[in-house]
Amino acid sequence: MSGRLAQGTVAVLGFGHQGEVQALNLRDAGLAVVVGARPGGESERRASAAGFATRDPAGALRGARTVAVLLPDQALPAAWPALAPALAPGAALVFAHGFNLLFGGLAFPESVDVVLVAPTGPGSALRAAREGGAPLPAYLAVHREASGVAWEVAEAYAAALGCAPLWRTTVREETEVDLFGEQVVLCGGMNALVTAAFETLVEHGYTPEIAYLECVHQLKYLADLLHARGVAGLRDAISGTALFGDLSRGPRVIGPESRAEMRAILDEIRSGDFARAWAREASGGRRWLDAEVERARGHALEAARRRALAGGSDPAKGD
Repeated sequence: MSGRLAQGTVAVLGFGHQGEVQALNLRDAGLAVVVGARPGGESERRASAAGFATRDPAGALRGARTVAVLLPDQALPAAWPALAPALAPGAALVFAHGFNLLFGGLAFPESVDVVLVAPTGPGSALRAAREGGAPLPAYLAVHREASGVAWEVAEAYAAALGCAPLWRTTVREETEVDLFGEQVVLCGGMNALVTAAFETLVEHGYTPEIAYLECVHQLKYLADLLHARGVAGLRDAISGTALFGDLSRGPRVIGPESRAEMRAILDEIRSGDFARAWAREASGGRRWLDAEVERARGHALEAARRRALAGGSDPAKGD
């Protein structure tokens, strides 16, 4: 472990999905950790219950040699001007995502290192890796070099989290690839695909619960195969019928029109259009976003899920 990282306190700003897990993993690695959270808030209560010393965010920064900046993307730019003056000279700032480094307009003192350590999975996977599960890869980047050992600090921090292997990249590459993956595959694309498939079956008279089990529930098992074996290995594990359907029909679902939209989405990410749209939505109170979340929560797919997992067929219903 880098001597610089081991010296002094690590301040963790934010105690959400990543903040809580990173604080736990760093403590398990033998580091002294203090959590910066709003006094009297839910995050402070949870951090205290987990045995961490807590201070207000600016107070947590004072004297900390390393600062993990894990506040939500939409909250950090407004909070940063009040936090930056509390940074100790020569401190190292560690970000888990490059969004605000690329789009947030954050100003940093000349004496601080600013690095990116981005685990390639959610907090639950990162915690499992530290507790003896499969190591979680991470992306590393140096945004600002002041000390001459910023890469070493990033590597030591990633090792303390339990990450391996470590992939060096740039802030721009990590940010743009991460946003693209979320929008096109991991969240946006996946949720839109399973919802559209469910709706197609139900519109054609198929049982909603069976449509849910086929198009949503089983996705977990195929995703596990994909994760463990890759695309070629997954194809080795499915039937000939499924394989023929995969290779002959899959390109019709993700055809030229879908690929064109992927390119358009990537262009919006790279140009900053997506970041500006998200900033407008967040500053406007998230009215459209919250309304869409609630609308989707009432979708027939959600009711079908509850019924599908609660019981089997209705014996009164024939074939």
